[in-house]
Amino acid sequence: MSMTLPIRKIIHVDMDAFYASVEQLDNPDLKGKPIAVGGGGVRGVVSAASYEAREFGVKSAMAGNLAAKLCPELIFIKPHFDRYKAISIKIRTIFLDYTDLVEPLSLDEAYLDVTENKKGNPSASLIAKEIRQRILDEVGLTASAGISVNKFIAKIASDYNKPNGQKTVSPEEVIKFLERLEIRKFYGVGKVTAEKMYQKGIFTGLDIKSKSMEYLEEHFGKSGRYYYHVVRGIHNNEVSPNRIRKSLAAERTFSENLSSEIFMLEKLNHIAEEVSNRLIKSDVAGKTVTLKIKYSDFTLQTRSKTLPYFISDKSVILDTAKDLLYQSKLNNSVRLLGISMSNLNTETKKKEEPKSVSVQLKFEF
Repeated sequence: MSMTLPIRKIIHVDMDAFYASVEQLDNPDLKGKPIAVGGGGVRGVVSAASYEAREFGVKSAMAGNLAAKLCPELIFIKPHFDRYKAISIKIRTIFLDYTDLVEPLSLDEAYLDVTENKKGNPSASLIAKEIRQRILDEVGLTASAGISVNKFIAKIASDYNKPNGQKTVSPEEVIKFLERLEIRKFYGVGKVTAEKMYQKGIFTGLDIKSKSMEYLEEHFGKSGRYYYHVVRGIHNNEVSPNRIRKSLAAERTFSENLSSEIFMLEKLNHIAEEVSNRLIKSDVAGKTVTLKIKYSDFTLQTRSKTLPYFISDKSVILDTAKDLLYQSKLNNSVRLLGISMSNLNTETKKKEEPKSVSVQLKFEF
């Protein structure tokens, strides 16, 4: 029997083109111009693009030389991460004026639970509007926000009226909103999964809802259960100010593509050492080692191995990464290698099933 849970009021705040906007804030000559934070040329990668650059198709994670072809007027800016972090701290201070339940996802986005807030304001929508105005007034940047009953819907909603806008999905609108939603907009559905869904005639949330849990698990594995629940408005993950780390990684992009595994082993040695040092510093260990390989044609491949015990020692991490490297033949020359550790001993696993949420009550949202 399902249990009725109190409806939470969750805000997802997402800064607009954060890195690029900071650069334009610090250098007014760049305002209104297409800029890319990152490197140009053959080896460079775009970390972030201004909205002016996005109009030409420039996107984050794009090769710098391709970005320059799409937008000949593109201005490349070296990233200033210390500056981005400092501004991020200022923005988080604003969040904490409203609630202590703030869960940062990165420097430029966070969840806030304002069900009970420090301002005593019953309207999450008005709080989001006030926060966005304060970020503009006190920091000089614009932000967008999504407001709803859970983290999943709030994150999707924050992308609807970008830049400098917000969208509220109230409790009574949740089900219709999810049913109409294109599956590409579902948080957690990537390009490969979307293509697989299209092949099975699944294009919207309503299409997912028409499938049984058994069907979804059969075709999409463990994620099937997740899709089954979220499309029904069930996503009970709380906003966690002290989010438990689930993985730890390090990677290297090379100045020249590597085609010899001997040279790759030398690089893996340094990467394994960095991962080990970070694990030891964080006082954690993990069971699953994942080797990330990005080829010269930008295709990405991951290979994983789960050990029967927790490890943090560099030699064991390196030996496992070596096994994964030799596991099968490389597809091409390699431009990036990375090692990540997951299945950490910090994780707490909840076995209990999600409970359904009553959305019949109407109140100020």
